[in-house]
Amino acid sequence: MILEPVTPFRSREYAVKLTSEAWEYQAARDLRRRVFCAEQGLFDGDDGDALDRRALTIVAVAYVAGGPDEVVGTVRIHSDRPGIWYGSRLAVARGYRRDAHLGSALIRLAVGSARARGCQAFFAQVQAVNEPLFRALHWDSLRALTLHGLDHVLMRARLSHYPPLPEGRLPLLATGRRAS
Repeated sequence: MILEPVTPFRSREYAVKLTSEAWEYQAARDLRRRVFCAEQGLFDGDDGDALDRRALTIVAVAYVAGGPDEVVGTVRIHSDRPGIWYGSRLAVARGYRRDAHLGSALIRLAVGSARARGCQAFFAQVQAVNEPLFRALHWDSLRALTLHGLDHVLMRARLSHYPPLPEGRLPLLATGRRAS
């Protein structure tokens, strides 16, 4: 008998939105720990900090059979003074990273949500390996940094490419790829 390898199921539909349920927020924190602590080793045990108490958390929720199933991406945004906003802790679950649109959608909602709240400048400290993605999404590189022993780039979004998104969500997204 020949057994073919089984590939894990990945949803093809996603909602990208501000967290509205406790389980979404907790799942986003769990995803961040997996990515930044377990996979990348940037933090020891937990990546949480004081910003988590005031930041808005955005999630990409995979849908199965028309309902929410799991958080597969997250980013947080916050403002430290009127008009100035920041994005941080962008994470996408390992099995979903080939779907580049998830990271792009999280970034688009992050900046658009901040714009709806009066953002006049939006910044992020991006891991250097992700700089090309951000540049393709209309971000400018400002300067190189080293954070947690890893190369980063301070970047600024060109706001003219990001309309305000006051609803705090994007339309349901579909990858167009076969679920495999």
